[in-house]
Amino acid sequence: MDIKRFFDDDDAVSPVIGVILMVAITVILAAVIATFVLGLGDQVSNTAPQASFSFDYDSATGDGELDITHDGGDTIEAQNLQITSDTSFDGTGTVSGQTSAAFTEFAAYSDGSEISAGTSVTIEASSSGDLDDGTVRVTFQSDQGDNSATLAEWSGPDA
Repeated sequence: MDIKRFFDDDDAVSPVIGVILMVAITVILAAVIATFVLGLGDQVSNTAPQASFSFDYDSATGDGELDITHDGGDTIEAQNLQITSDTSFDGTGTVSGQTSAAFTEFAAYSDGSEISAGTSVTIEASSSGDLDDGTVRVTFQSDQGDNSATLAEWSGPDA
């Protein structure tokens, strides 16, 4: 038996082995790329909901009272909705003399409450504010805090 022949013969590496290695590398690359793309997909799908709100203002009550009603569109969790204003306002619950309040601060809503069509909150001007010349916004803030959007805006009659 000639043992030197095994060291000099390079026919032992089959083209099939090369093809298998190329397929394995391609599969690994595809997995890495898919993971990256799916990670970006999660960020893109974290968009603001589509919802419409109406405002009903009554100036006969002191410095004004504003009813904000969800008219339709997506149902939104209360902790993701906020009312902001350039003048201070009061409301039910813990809302008093603020320029910004989450829906969960109003007495009727808590974390996990769903704000759907027909749901409303009422704010009124605080002693130091006047809604007549103010602007009120309903804004959405995602759970992660990385996405926000103004869903509706109202300006007072003197604004």
